[in-house]
Amino acid sequence: METLGRPSVFRLTTIGLDSRQPTEFIDLTDEIEALVTEAGIRTGLVNIQSLHTTTAIVVDEHEPLLLTDMTALLERLAPQTATYRHDMIGLRSVNCALTERPNGHSHCRTLLLNPSVCLNIAGGRLSLGRWQRVFLAELDGPRHRELSVLLMGEERE
Repeated sequence: METLGRPSVFRLTTIGLDSRQPTEFIDLTDEIEALVTEAGIRTGLVNIQSLHTTTAIVVDEHEPLLLTDMTALLERLAPQTATYRHDMIGLRSVNCALTERPNGHSHCRTLLLNPSVCLNIAGGRLSLGRWQRVFLAELDGPRHRELSVLLMGEERE
């Protein structure tokens, strides 16, 4: 078992990206791996956090039919065509912009997902299972999105 001593690397960065679809799973794994390599961490943690209320971070398999199934599941659970009070701008009293697009469905979908994920780093790499990949789940696209990434751990020798 590898033990973690006093962390010697702390790096906070922001990743910007543009989604292309209303609902989309964007694979971040290679970009996160590159940040781990660049930071020179041998053993530690990486926390990936969405900076938006209508996106999520998920770990799952990058298989096209599964991604389609997951999109369909979200649509069944919180359909875009349903009525949401959040979309009734005249009723809202906080966090309201008159030019805001109707996105109540997107906010409801985030209840089912997580805004962040914390992953282990071992041997200088993300500690992921065979099929696991890290995704930004876009729930209200297309839009420009930003993620906050915190890396911490022991430096490689």
